[in-house]
Amino acid sequence: MSPTFGKCYDPNGATYGVPTFPWKFAPNGYATRRQLRARGLRPGGQPVAAQVMRRARRRKSGVLVAYLYRIDQAKPVRPMTPGRAAALAKAMRARRTCPKCRMDAGYCIPTSLGMCVTCAYPQEQHAA
Repeated sequence: MSPTFGKCYDPNGATYGVPTFPWKFAPNGYATRRQLRARGLRPGGQPVAAQVMRRARRRKSGVLVAYLYRIDQAKPVRPMTPGRAAALAKAMRARRTCPKCRMDAGYCIPTSLGMCVTCAYPQEQHAA
């Protein structure tokens, strides 16, 4: 057993507080949020049941962790209602609207600029 594998293998949860498994070695019956969503499920308020861990050189902490939830306790995804769809459309329209020129940019405005590219860099637009 490699040292990295040994650090990530804690099925009783003595070291990290929850059962911990190496990356791609989680037992059946557990899934991440994305895996639950792909099955049409959501965690539904249940606590984290386990985690998978792997070494990550680029992260400051040195490890990458993914939380796992029990599939048998997961609940179905709530259906999209007309009200939720309207609220989502309104939020996306607000993200596309430039606060300076009040025009729909056709893309989500970058938060780094705070306005559409045309308003942020007017000198480049006039030169073209």
